[in-house]
Amino acid sequence: MHFLIGNLGHLFVIASFVASLVCAFAYWKSFYSANNLEKGKWVNNARFAFYFHSISVLGIIASLFVIIYRHYFEYHYAYSHSSLHLPGQYMISCFWEGQEGSFLLWMFWQAVLGVILIRTQRAWEAPVMIVFALVQAFLASMILGVVIPAINIKIGSSPFILLRDAMSDPIFKIDPNFIPKDGHGLNALLQNYWMVIHPPTLFLGFALTLPPFAFCIAGLWQKKYSEWIKPALPWALLGGAVLGLGILMGGYWAYETLSFGGYWNWDPVENAVYVPWLILIASIHVMMTYKNSNTALKTSIILAISVFILILYSTFLTRSGILGDTSVHSFTDLGLSGQLLLYLLFFTVAAIILCISRWKEIPSSEKEVSVYSREFWVFLGATALCLMGFQVLMPTSIPVYNKIIELFGGHSNLAPPANQIEFYSKFQLWFGVAVALISGTGQFFWWKKMDKGKLKKELLTPVLFSLVIFAIIISVAKVYSPVYLVLTLAGVYLIVSNVKVLLSVTKVNPNLSGGAVAHIGVGLVLIGILFSAGYSNVVSLNNSGMIVNKEMGTDFNRDNLLLFINEAKSMAGYDIEYRSENLELRNKRGYVRKNDIDPTSDPYRVVAIKDIVYKGEKLYSARDTFEIYPENTFYEIEMRKNGKLAATLYPRIQINPAMGGFLASPDIKKNFDRDIYAHVSAMMSREEEPNWSKTEEVKVKIGQQFFINDYVAILEEIKRIDQLGGVTLNAEDVAVKAKIKIEGEHESFYAEPVFLIRNKNEVGRIPAEINDLGIRIALLNIHPQTNEFSLGTNARQKDWVVIKALEKPFINVLWLGTCVLMVGFGMAMVRRFKEFKS
Repeated sequence: MHFLIGNLGHLFVIASFVASLVCAFAYWKSFYSANNLEKGKWVNNARFAFYFHSISVLGIIASLFVIIYRHYFEYHYAYSHSSLHLPGQYMISCFWEGQEGSFLLWMFWQAVLGVILIRTQRAWEAPVMIVFALVQAFLASMILGVVIPAINIKIGSSPFILLRDAMSDPIFKIDPNFIPKDGHGLNALLQNYWMVIHPPTLFLGFALTLPPFAFCIAGLWQKKYSEWIKPALPWALLGGAVLGLGILMGGYWAYETLSFGGYWNWDPVENAVYVPWLILIASIHVMMTYKNSNTALKTSIILAISVFILILYSTFLTRSGILGDTSVHSFTDLGLSGQLLLYLLFFTVAAIILCISRWKEIPSSEKEVSVYSREFWVFLGATALCLMGFQVLMPTSIPVYNKIIELFGGHSNLAPPANQIEFYSKFQLWFGVAVALISGTGQFFWWKKMDKGKLKKELLTPVLFSLVIFAIIISVAKVYSPVYLVLTLAGVYLIVSNVKVLLSVTKVNPNLSGGAVAHIGVGLVLIGILFSAGYSNVVSLNNSGMIVNKEMGTDFNRDNLLLFINEAKSMAGYDIEYRSENLELRNKRGYVRKNDIDPTSDPYRVVAIKDIVYKGEKLYSARDTFEIYPENTFYEIEMRKNGKLAATLYPRIQINPAMGGFLASPDIKKNFDRDIYAHVSAMMSREEEPNWSKTEEVKVKIGQQFFINDYVAILEEIKRIDQLGGVTLNAEDVAVKAKIKIEGEHESFYAEPVFLIRNKNEVGRIPAEINDLGIRIALLNIHPQTNEFSLGTNARQKDWVVIKALEKPFINVLWLGTCVLMVGFGMAMVRRFKEFKS
């Protein structure tokens, strides 16, 4: 039992919690100290406390990672999230799979940001860092794992709790020091390279919403009602870029890993992050408006506060267990719902009280806003973004409404939308059109003073170009839906108008072009969403009339295709064929067919029956022993178009009773103009005993051809063997093995049934099965008088799989748009940081 590392980690947790409170108190004292000498002492104490807090956070991370990496399964966190055979690159993902680890990741990023602010923001240091330290104290309390005996209240959930203390298994009563030999392992859906970088990026985005909030609170507190905008704006831009990038990474992970056929499912957890990002984008635009024209200061304050409060609300939604079964992404409730609610209410109530107390003193612009002013268009765009977020937030919060009504003794029948994608998309699409049109037009007001005549002149060229490009797109792509026509026109207009602005601005000052680049990215995203989602083409159409699954409904049976192994079916211009079941190699890149290997006593090690070749490269020789990952089965699907190989896909299945039977992940062939996407919907069960046909007996001689279930076969040789299954036979035992070649659809297979006589009169027969052909062959008898051999053959239904395959046209436009959007954010952020530094 490795007690030291766990005790050390828990000590670091307590130290980080206490240090953050000390830091907040010391900064508070420094803020209200009239004496400069005394103020300096308190500031030094506060800095030391925050540095000590940051070092403690690093100590927690190091301790937890040692426990995970060294497989100390006596700890509940390591046992629940890691395993001995987990690939090294995913070991780090175990760190943030659990609630405690993700809280710790959030703390780490805010500790880093706090240190940066201490070093760079001396004028705002005390009030800003008070907010930082209090937020860190709340986060540290989430992993404190301390019980107050007097009132029997547990504060936080410790990642350093022992397995015997977390589980009530009887084994620990028999042996308190029992340590499991292996852990549960990482969730299969998280064993993806995007899950190594997506959570850190997303939580950095969460952390970056704190500096604008802290500057805003500090400004209200010190009655510096407008001065906070300048230092907050660069951090808001950085937060918008990073949080947006984290959301997009999550979308790409969903596209590659989940089997719903897209990248955004409007899951409540997805919505809970999406809404704060929309409000953050609105906040950035309003803050820039105030910085340039001294209008919308109160709106800037409200939005800056709202972004951070919505981040806390999303944390409450996803971690309190209140979402229940409405989300596939939410964490299980660790008993932290009360703490999370307190965390949310503390900062919400404090911010509201501070706003109310200062509201009358906050300066307002009294000049009338003209329709031909940039302020009007920015406010219009910000309003559209806020309404966009509000429309998503209200239905997502239905479980919260129900809970509140229950607390007051009532009963609510409200339920989240049954078809989330259809419900949210029909509203968000029109909001997207509005944002595109407003952004495309508003950019002209941003850089020039406008009147009615100038506006017509500026808009004429982009409108004409947009209509020409729009006409070309709808003609070539055959866009006929009225909704998609409007979305296409809006997206094209947004791109064209911002290209015009970009060309104009670049001539004057290239540093000012970040906004135009970002808006071009948004336009490309809209076009990419239109084609990839609206014009996805199902190529696995079931036109055979066969009902694949009576319980799944019409859509499932129409869009999913039943494939028997090595039997191609022609659908939507493709010849689709199921070729084999495969396992993933551990130490080399590629797959090995299940029929080409023999198992060993170790499920992670197998022996090659023949040379293992993948994509023309020989990876292992016959009889080599090598390592594989046994958890997942990869189904080889070939798709040919016009006689040429269009894609070879390996969609994945993992049998997982805890998550509904099995987990399916797609495989994607990425092309320039389209992706070919396929996932397994159902497959033949290996757990049930197959229904074999009645044995057919045939007598053959060596070299003689015969038929097995319509396959041509030939008995090539019969030889005596001295070992069977690694065991040497006795001298009086007789064992012979037949070698039978069977010609399959694409390749030859070999069956080697065994005939055994032990103790002179005990006869045994070990049949050979060829899964790809659905046949079994046994050597029944030997006839030395006629040099013939009796073979018994059985047939069963061939292996089968049900797949759904789609073409996703121009989805790369979406990913290109996200990259352009991030470049634009980056350009604007760098400019604002330079401005602030100067």
